[in-house]
Amino acid sequence: MQMSLQWQASVDPSSRFSTVTIMASSSINPVFSPLNQFSVTPRKLMAFNCVSGEKATVTSSEPAFSVTPRHKSDVDYLGESTKGDFNVNFDHFDGFGGGRHAGMDGPIEEVARLEAEKAEGLLLDLGIPAPFSATHSPRGVFCTRTLNLRSISVIGYDMDYTLMHYNVMAWEGRAYDYCMENLRNMGFPVDGLAFDPNLVIRGLVIDKEKGNLVKADRFGYIKRAMHGTTMLSTRAVSEIYGRELVDLRKESRWEFLNTLFSVSEAVAYMQLVDRLDEGAVAAEVGPLDYKGLYKAVGKALFRAHVEGQLKSEIMSKPELFVEPDPDLPLALLDQKEAGKKLLLITNSDYFYTDKMMRHSFNRFLPNDMGWRDLFDMVIVSARKPEFFQMSHPMYEVVTGEGLMRPCFKACTGGLYSGGSAQMIESSLGVHGDEILYVGDHIYTDVSQSKVHLRWRTALICRELEEEYTALISSRAHRASLIELINQKEVLGDLFNQLRLALQRRIKDRPAQTFAATKLDDQELKESMQKLLIVMQKLDEKIAPMLETDGELFNKRWGFLSRAGLWDKSHLMRQIEKYADIYTSRVSNFLHYTPFMYFRSQEQNLAHDSYSFYCTHADEE
Repeated sequence: MQMSLQWQASVDPSSRFSTVTIMASSSINPVFSPLNQFSVTPRKLMAFNCVSGEKATVTSSEPAFSVTPRHKSDVDYLGESTKGDFNVNFDHFDGFGGGRHAGMDGPIEEVARLEAEKAEGLLLDLGIPAPFSATHSPRGVFCTRTLNLRSISVIGYDMDYTLMHYNVMAWEGRAYDYCMENLRNMGFPVDGLAFDPNLVIRGLVIDKEKGNLVKADRFGYIKRAMHGTTMLSTRAVSEIYGRELVDLRKESRWEFLNTLFSVSEAVAYMQLVDRLDEGAVAAEVGPLDYKGLYKAVGKALFRAHVEGQLKSEIMSKPELFVEPDPDLPLALLDQKEAGKKLLLITNSDYFYTDKMMRHSFNRFLPNDMGWRDLFDMVIVSARKPEFFQMSHPMYEVVTGEGLMRPCFKACTGGLYSGGSAQMIESSLGVHGDEILYVGDHIYTDVSQSKVHLRWRTALICRELEEEYTALISSRAHRASLIELINQKEVLGDLFNQLRLALQRRIKDRPAQTFAATKLDDQELKESMQKLLIVMQKLDEKIAPMLETDGELFNKRWGFLSRAGLWDKSHLMRQIEKYADIYTSRVSNFLHYTPFMYFRSQEQNLAHDSYSFYCTHADEE
C-alpha cells in the first residue's frame, strides 16, 4: 500500500537531523540553464517534518539519520573518508512502510533506477533542478581527483577573481594604463600603445631570455610562440627551441601566467619587446636585454599596485570593475547552513576587502545579513604563498578603522591580518584533507596549499565558460579534421607496408605468397605513387584546418586546455596536478550540494582505451 506524504511544520528543534529544511521562495525558476543564472529571491527558512498517513502528527524527536563523526569514520572503496556521511536510523524511521526492506525486492540495479525516478519527482515538486543539470555545461564543476564534500569540515576562499570576478577589460585595462604611465616616467616609448587582452591567455609562459611568449604541452614542449606581438611559424618555433623543455623551476628564465592578473603585465611586456627590437628605447634608459625589460615592466606594474591609486579608483566606483553574481553569496550560504566552516583568506588589505565584499555580497544576502556573517574567520593581508609555507605574526583587526593588536590564536568570528595556515588549523582543530581551499591562482592558492599542507583544492578559471562553448561550437570542424587525419594515417600505414614489400623484393627476399611471384614491381610503385599524391593533397587540406582549430576561443593561441588537436596544454597539466576540482565560478556550487561526491572522470590510458574498443568491436 502506497502511503501519502504530508509536510508539517516542526515544533521540536531538538535534533537538526529530525527535520528537512526547504526553501520557500516566491520566484524560483526550476529549469536550469547553463548560460543563465537563477533568479533567487531572499530565502525564508522554515523547518518541516515528513510524516505519513491520514492523521499526520509531529514525528518523534528521535533522529531519522545519524552522521558519521570523525572518530568513527573509515575510508570507502575509492579511498575517501566517510566522515560526514548520512546513515539511516532503522530503529526510528521506517522509510518503506511495512518493514525495513519493503519495496526493495528484486535486482538492486532496478531498485536503484526506481528510487532515482521517485527522487527526481520530489525535486521537481520542490522546484529544484536535478543534480545532473549542471554537470555537462559551461557552469559545471569538473573533477580531476575524487573529492567527497561530506568529509570537508572547512572551506577557505580567496577573494580577487574568486569570490568576485573583475571585468578583465576594465580592471586589467586600468592596471595597464597605470603601468604604462610609470614606464613613460621611466623614459620608455609607450605612446601609441593600447591594452589588447586578446594578445595573451592564462597558462602561457614568458621566455624572459628571448622576449617570447610560448604555449607548451603537458610535457613542456613548446608548440606555439610569439616574439613581441608577432606569432612565429611552426618552423621558426622548431628552429628556436627544438626539443627544449619549459622548466618552471628556472624562475630566472620562465614566467608562468598563473592568473588573469598576469594579463596586463604580459601585454605591456610583449608590446615593449617590439619597441626594443625597433631600437626605440632611448640609451638614457640604460642597456637593456629582454630579461632587463621584463624587470622594468614588473617594477612599473608593482608601483601601480603599491602606490594605491589603482585600488582607490576601484573602491570609489566598484560597479565599473566588478561583475555582480547574485548566486554566489547563496552558494556560500548553503555551505554554511550545511555545517561547513567558511574562511576568507586574501592578500588584499582590510579596507579594500571590506569595501569590495560589501558591494559584491550584502545586497544579495537574505534577512539583512552582511558578508561577515557568512565567514567563521577572515584573514586579510595574508601574504600568500608564504601564508601556506611559513609562520608570520598574526594581528587581530579590532576597529572599523583597521586598528590592530597582536594575537596568538584565532577565534571563530574573528578578523585577522597575517598569520599562517598552521595557526588556522590549530585554532579550528582541523588539518590536511578536512580543508578545501578555493582560489584562482594556480601557484599561490592551489599548488602551495596542496604541497605544504595537503589541503584539498579547487581552482576558479572563469575562461572555462568561453572555452566550453567554443569546444561545443567547433565539434563539427574537429570531427572533420580528425576524420581527414585518420584517413591519412590509414593511407600512410598502407604505403609503409608497400614500401617494405618493395624493399624486400629489391633485396631478393623470398616471396611470401604465390601471387607475389607474379606481381610486377611497376604495379607496386604506381600504387605507392598514387598513395603519396593523395596523402599530399590531404595534407594541403589538413594544414589550414589544424591552424584554425581553437580560434573560436583565441585566434592566436587556440584553446586554453589544449596544445594541439589531442594533447593537453601545460596549463591543463598544472590544473590536473594540483587542483582536485575546477570550475568557472564559485556560484556554480549552487547547482550542486554541499554534500556532493565528486568522482574523477579521468580517461583511460591509450592501451586501455584501445583494448576496450577492440572488445566491443568483437562483440558487434
